[in-house]
Amino acid sequence: MNKVILMGRLTKDPEVRYTQNTNTLVSSFSLAVNRRFAKQGEERQADFFNIVAWNKTGEFCSKYFKKGQQVSVIGRLQTRTWDDQNGTKHYITEVVAEEVFFADSKRDGDANSFENTFGETIPGGMDSTPEFEVSSSDDLPF
Repeated sequence: MNKVILMGRLTKDPEVRYTQNTNTLVSSFSLAVNRRFAKQGEERQADFFNIVAWNKTGEFCSKYFKKGQQVSVIGRLQTRTWDDQNGTKHYITEVVAEEVFFADSKRDGDANSFENTFGETIPGGMDSTPEFEVSSSDDLPF
């Protein structure tokens, strides 16, 4: 199984290019992912991953992702090789994005709303009051 799940911040705006043969959109960007633990007294370290997104996913990334945003990427690891003009062989390992999501909880004026991945404001965000109440006189089975 080849599955990668990352959450981090974009180090720069996504770059867009098109393939020569089929004119397919491909978006690429780098993601800085904090390591979970740091040694005591040390600053937290980050790993940097190259991400590639194709077609509609790449179009979404190029339109809505910006440097500094926290995003989640679900995809697979891929290794490629190629020879440059001098005959030197190059290797690269990258994550091919299959699903991408915003991971920031961006507030837009209303404290009880948040934006979904399409920029639509959704009422009743994380801080909203639940729609049900439990009376203290109710007998609960737990």
